[in-house]
Amino acid sequence: MDYSFNNRELSWLSFNRRVLKQAEDRNVPLLSRLQFLGIFSSNLDEFFKVRVANLMRMSRQGGQKPSGKGAELPPRQLLAEISHRMEHAQRIFDDTYRQVISEIEAEGIVMVDESSLSARQTDFCREYFSSVVAPRLAPIILRKSARMPYLSDDTPYLAIEMQGGALKSARYAVVGIPVSDACPRFVVLPPAAGQTQVIMLDDIVRSMIDDIFFMFDYGSIAIHSFRIVRDAELTLDDDVSKSMADRIAEGVKERRYGLPVGLTYDRHMPAEMLEMLRSKLHIRSRDMLSPSGRYQMMRDLTRFPTIRPDLIYPPVRPIRHRRLPPSGSVLQSVSRADILLNFPYYTFQHVVDMLREAAVDPRVESIRMTLYRTARHSKVVNALINAARNGKHVEAVVELKARFDEERNVENTDLLQNEGVHVVYTIDDLKVHAKAILIERREGTASRGYAYVGTGNFNEQTAGIYCDFGLMTADKRIIDDIRTLFRFLSSSHRRYKYRHLLVSPFHMRDELNAMIDNEMHNARRGRRAYIFAKCNSLTDEKIIRRLYAASRAGVEVRLIVRGACCLRPGVEGMSERIRAVSIVDKYLEHARLYIFCNRGQERVFIGSADLMSRNLDRRVEVCAPIFDRRIAARLHHVFDIGWSDNIKACDLSDQERNPPVAGAGDGTYRRSQTALEEYYKDLNEI
Repeated sequence: MDYSFNNRELSWLSFNRRVLKQAEDRNVPLLSRLQFLGIFSSNLDEFFKVRVANLMRMSRQGGQKPSGKGAELPPRQLLAEISHRMEHAQRIFDDTYRQVISEIEAEGIVMVDESSLSARQTDFCREYFSSVVAPRLAPIILRKSARMPYLSDDTPYLAIEMQGGALKSARYAVVGIPVSDACPRFVVLPPAAGQTQVIMLDDIVRSMIDDIFFMFDYGSIAIHSFRIVRDAELTLDDDVSKSMADRIAEGVKERRYGLPVGLTYDRHMPAEMLEMLRSKLHIRSRDMLSPSGRYQMMRDLTRFPTIRPDLIYPPVRPIRHRRLPPSGSVLQSVSRADILLNFPYYTFQHVVDMLREAAVDPRVESIRMTLYRTARHSKVVNALINAARNGKHVEAVVELKARFDEERNVENTDLLQNEGVHVVYTIDDLKVHAKAILIERREGTASRGYAYVGTGNFNEQTAGIYCDFGLMTADKRIIDDIRTLFRFLSSSHRRYKYRHLLVSPFHMRDELNAMIDNEMHNARRGRRAYIFAKCNSLTDEKIIRRLYAASRAGVEVRLIVRGACCLRPGVEGMSERIRAVSIVDKYLEHARLYIFCNRGQERVFIGSADLMSRNLDRRVEVCAPIFDRRIAARLHHVFDIGWSDNIKACDLSDQERNPPVAGAGDGTYRRSQTALEEYYKDLNEI
C-alpha cells in the first residue's frame, strides 16, 4: 500500500465530517445548524449512489485490485472501512440532531410527534392527512410469495408489522412518505402554549396508521422507518439511430430501477422486520446496512421552515459591481477593461444582464455558451430563447450527462430547440464542464468578441450560495481561444491548439506540469518560488507527485481544498513545504484559482477544472489567464484572505480529526467569508 496518498473515498468522508462539524458548532445559528445536518445527509446520499455503488460493482465482479485514489485498498476492505466510518458519523449526526432540537425548543420552536398532539392538533393532522397526504399515499401490502414492488430511492418509507387480533400470522406493509413541494416534510401546527410546534410528515402518517389499515383486524402494530439507496450509474443505449437526448432520457428512466446499494433503517427495528426487508430487496451484504435514527432521508432538513429568521444565517445581499450600473451597458463596460465577479458577494444578475443585452442589441450577431447545470425556470435559458426570437444565431452546448440534472437538461434541450436555438450535444465519453460564453458583435466593419469564463454553473439559484469567480473580457487573446473552443465543440471534435487558455483534455495537464517545473527550476536557483491553488478536489496522483517534487525542490505550496484531498501535506522528506487547509462555512467554496510565482511575474488562472484525473483527462475544461494585473493582484489578495482564515478553516494534515487551523498567535481571528463580504463592499466604495 502506498502511504504517500490519502484514499479518495475516505478523504471525501473526512470532508463530509467537516460539514457535520458546522452542525455541531454552537456559534452557528440554530436553524443553520439544521441545514448543515441536511447538507451532510444529502452529500452522503450522493456518495452512496455514486462512489459506494461503484465499489460494490467492483466487488461483485470479484475485483481484489486496489480501488480509488491514494492509500489504495481492495473494494471489499474499503467498503468495510467506509461502513465503519459512516456508522460512526451517523451516531454523531443523531446526537447532534437531538442536541439542536433541544436548543431550538428553548427558543420556543418545538418538534412534536404523533404521541404528544393536543386535541386541536390531532384534528388539524386528521384534516391535513385527508386533504393533502392521503391522495398521494400508496400503501403496499407485502406477501411472502410476491416480489417487493419497486421502491424509490428518493422516498422515506415506513415498514409496518401487524400482529394478533384476527390475524393468524404477522402481516407486513410498506408506506411511502409522499414528500413534495405541495406536501412538505415539515408541517407547522396550530400554536399551543405560546410555542411554535412543528411535526414531520412521517408522524402525521404514523398518527393515521389505524385509518390506513382499518381493514385488518390486528391486535398490535409496529412502525419503523427505512429507505433504500440505489446505484446511480447512467447506462446509455448504444443504438446510434436514437438521439443523445432520447438515450439520456431512457437511461435516466432505467437508473430509477438501479440495484440497491444501501438500506438505512431505524436502529430499533426488530431483527425479523429487518430480515424481511433484506430478503425482499435482495440486499446480501451487511455492509449495505446502515442503522440510524427514527427518521430517514434527513436531507429535507435543508427545507426546515424559517420560523425565526434570527436563528438562521441572514440571506446574502449581493452588491453590484461599481462598473456595472443597473442602467448601463455591460458590453460597453467590458470593452474598456476586464471585469472580475466573485459570487455570491457580487450579484449573478450581471451575467444575466450581459445575455439579455446581447439578446436585444441589434449589432450582436451570435451568442454561444455552455450549459451544465441551470436553475429551474432559468433566466439564462430565457435570455437565449429571447436572443433566438430576435434573430441572433444562438448556439448552446448542453451537457446532457450532468449527473442528477440529466432530466432538466433534456427539458432545456427541447425548450431551446423549439425556439430555434442550435443545440450541440456532447459526445458519449467526454463531458463538457467548461463555463463559457462568447458574444459576437458587429462594430464597424469587423466583429468584436466578448467572453465570459467562470468557475461555476450558469445557475442564478446556486450562485447565491456558491463562492465562484467569473471573468468578463473582450481581450483578443482570450477571445481568439474561446472562438477555437466553440469550433471544437460544434464541429467534429477535431483537436485544436490554444495559445492562452488552458483546455482539457488536450494540453491543460501539460501546461500545469510546465508551470510547476518552472517553479522548481527557479527554487533550485535560489529564487522565490511558490504555487498557490484553490479548488474543490485534489486527487490526481500525477499532479500530487509533481507537487511533492516541487516541495523537495524548495517551492512553497499553499492549497485550499474544500473536498477530497489525496495529497498528504507536511510529511518529512516528501511534502515539508506544502500546507493544505479546507474551508467549510455558510457559502459553499466552489471557485478554482491557480497562482504561480513565475519570478515575480505571476501567472494567475481561474476556471472550471479541479485537480482530478477526470477533469484533466476526460472532460472539456477551461481555465483562463488573468492578463489584467489589477485583477490578478486582487485574486492573490482574495487567496490570502482565505489562507488567513482561522475560524472556519481545518488543517488537512490530519484528516482523521480535522483540527482547526492554529490561530495567528496575536489573538486575532479571521473568518474569510465575512472578511470577503467587507472587502468587496470597501472595494466598491473606492
